[in-house]
Amino acid sequence: MKIDSHHHFWQYDPVEYSWMNEQMGILKQNYGPEDLFKQIKNVGIEGVVSVQASQSLKETDQLLSYAEDHDFIKGVVGWFPLADSNVDSVLEQYASNRWLKGVRHVVQDEPDDRFILGSDFNRGVSLLKEFNLVYDILIFERQLAASIEFVDQHPDLVFVLDHVAKPRIKDALFEPWSAQMKDLSKRENVFCKLSGMATEANWKNWSLTDLQPYMETALACFGPDRMMFGSDWPVARLAVEYENWVEVCRNFISTLSTDEQIKIEGTNAVEVYKL
Repeated sequence: MKIDSHHHFWQYDPVEYSWMNEQMGILKQNYGPEDLFKQIKNVGIEGVVSVQASQSLKETDQLLSYAEDHDFIKGVVGWFPLADSNVDSVLEQYASNRWLKGVRHVVQDEPDDRFILGSDFNRGVSLLKEFNLVYDILIFERQLAASIEFVDQHPDLVFVLDHVAKPRIKDALFEPWSAQMKDLSKRENVFCKLSGMATEANWKNWSLTDLQPYMETALACFGPDRMMFGSDWPVARLAVEYENWVEVCRNFISTLSTDEQIKIEGTNAVEVYKL
């Protein structure tokens, strides 16, 4: 089964999605299951993982409801108040929902680059394993060092790194990202999504040459056994349309063996998220 391991839905609201700035007009509309289904059926993708874009239980509930109603939605990575003292009871309320596969916090937007090491936050993260949930790491490159320390606090938890840690592709900066990715990849409980790179380049003027070294490094670090395709649709529309990103990724992995391509295009996501 071909899986898109990373996309979003939302009912656009300027307050709830205040991260959408004036350059992001294409995102300021509703994106629902019917819109995504049109995209995936054209490229042979059979299932998706829906990922939070708002830090609210309201949105988590909406994503779970969509999964209940649409067969092609195979799982949800939702948001929960991990740093709250009552997060265990909140998670217990959702524990029986078969569509909930993981949890994510928008760490990239936290003003403190070492937020991810906060004690209350880590107490919440430490509960995820008992609920059979994965944690998705959403960071910028500058937060990679702290994230390596974070992962080391939870050796028994499965992590998925979103968007290859958002390197500074627009600035053509390769270090310290490359060295830190190599370091992080030594932790075998960490997987990596081949996603979100075009939006870290120049939105209007990026080329495959800009992305190639970052894609190659991520693959060299994590290997075909620990990488998974993700579209980051509709956020990716700032720089690339769905079908084009699928083509970029399929061309990139085309030199791998058929088995390795199958892992990146679906098997790894199925196994990691227990789809």
